[in-house]
Amino acid sequence: MRIGIDLGGTKTELIALDRQGNERLRFRRPTPTADYTATITQLAEMVRYAEQQLQQSASVGIATPGAISTHSGLMKNCNSTCLNGKPLQDDLEYALQRPIRISNDANCFALSEATDGAASGCAVVFAVILGTGVGGGIVINGELVEGANRIAGEWGHNPLPLPTDSELPGPDCYCGRCGCIETWLSGPAMSLDHYRQSGQHLSAQQLSLQAVQGHKACLQTVNRYCERLAKSLASVVNILDPNIIVVGGGLSNISIIYQKVVQLWQPYLFTDSVETRLLPPMHGDSSGVRGAAWLWSE
Repeated sequence: MRIGIDLGGTKTELIALDRQGNERLRFRRPTPTADYTATITQLAEMVRYAEQQLQQSASVGIATPGAISTHSGLMKNCNSTCLNGKPLQDDLEYALQRPIRISNDANCFALSEATDGAASGCAVVFAVILGTGVGGGIVINGELVEGANRIAGEWGHNPLPLPTDSELPGPDCYCGRCGCIETWLSGPAMSLDHYRQSGQHLSAQQLSLQAVQGHKACLQTVNRYCERLAKSLASVVNILDPNIIVVGGGLSNISIIYQKVVQLWQPYLFTDSVETRLLPPMHGDSSGVRGAAWLWSE
């Protein structure tokens, strides 16, 4: 039995999968706000409750919004800031009295879709998160690639490729640079781009819906988004050459991107034909928590 936990900023979700990947148990709890000690306590209590319901022990994998520093062993890059600088893995292993595995939520999404999702059976998988932020994960031959610095797949903090004059220098990014892919391809970035061009405040979901209905300004915004996404993904394909790219996050529900991006990325690719597929996830919002459970399958 494998337990996976998705530790989010507002909610914490647990899933239990059997050997075949069938869901045996699933529940959520509100994440303690800005309280590290309470977070550790809650995670341990959720595991104990799950094992009590299952009447057996299980391996435990955790999907987090950040990563463990290779230098200090402490958490870094977490938007749940109470985790930053904390020995999350050590404290959880002490609380549960067993080894656990931790990885970034985008990595867990990638592992889930590569294991038994949209990318099942593919040798090289790149999974992207397009939501409030932009992240990514890489799985090769069924194994998660985290990299020497544990930042493999973090394409969102590369500069937007081949920017136009009007796109320079680009919006400021929280990482301290400007013009990062995340500042153009996140959900808030799409909304901000539309506001700059039209003066209208619309969410990414509203924009995509109105674009399909033929609203000119919204369609222009979605077209600009797809062009930037095509250039950005093409740079990944030129380096990694994946069999498949799976798109997760809130913007993965915008169906037009799957058709339009593959029409737009060809001029930016170093190949005469493109075998890479661009697909939505099979497990949707469940991929992160499922991938946490699958951390013990590698």
